Amino acid sequence: MRLVIAAVGRLGRGAESEIAERYRKRAAQLGRRIGFRDAEVVEIRESRAQDVGRRMTEESIALANVIPDRAAVVILDARGEHLGSAALAALLGRWRDDGRPAAVFVIGGDDGLADSLRDKATLRLGFGAATWPHQLVRVMLLEQIYRAVTILSGHPYHRA
Repeated sequence: MRLVIAAVGRLGRGAESEIAERYRKRAAQLGRRIGFRDAEVVEIRESRAQDVGRRMTEESIALANVIPDRAAVVILDARGEHLGSAALAALLGRWRDDGRPAAVFVIGGDDGLADSLRDKATLRLGFGAATWPHQLVRVMLLEQIYRAVTILSGHPYHRA
């Protein structure tokens, strides 16, 4: 199963990018041993449309185009479920064991996601009530994916 982060916007260069890449590489390397083919980030260009609704629609269509059939779709949403690391690991393990081709984690743009994409969500995942910059959300998500992979592989990184 592939692990994919599909995000609107570029992370750019800097500390966030370096940390995100470190966790992505770790998750990909360790994940290969336990049935995860890759951990990849797909960056979607921000829409230039003037109308908010049109921007959301264009970005959501672009995001939807990278989601394979039968993939588990996880929408990052401030109002989403607050899962512990072990619960997220259990979900990833179940989706892998069920033969899902991918788990796609979707980070929308500044205006959010169109309902058409939100309705495809297998899970809406939140990182608490605080508002986080998209760059940090990506880093936190990649760390949690890496942590989930370590839990599933029995690696000592996660200590609860």
